[in-house]
Amino acid sequence: MKDLLIKIVKALVDNPEQVQVNEIESTQTVVLELRVAKSDMGKIIGKQGKTAHAIRTVLNAASGGAGKRYVLEIID
Repeated sequence: MKDLLIKIVKALVDNPEQVQVNEIESTQTVVLELRVAKSDMGKIIGKQGKTAHAIRTVLNAASGGAGKRYVLEIID
């Protein structure tokens, strides 16, 4: 799932080399912490958060039968 998130985000930003994803796993939840360059933050969040919501939707759909809930956190 981490690889999927990295591919999606790198396609959206101007500075793909600064994309970092940290995965924190617990028993039922996996938190994916996303860090991008300050100049790319608006591209990831999108107007009214629509891009971030779409990325979260893709992650939830891709997790399907994994039995875990994936949470995306965008870190400044």
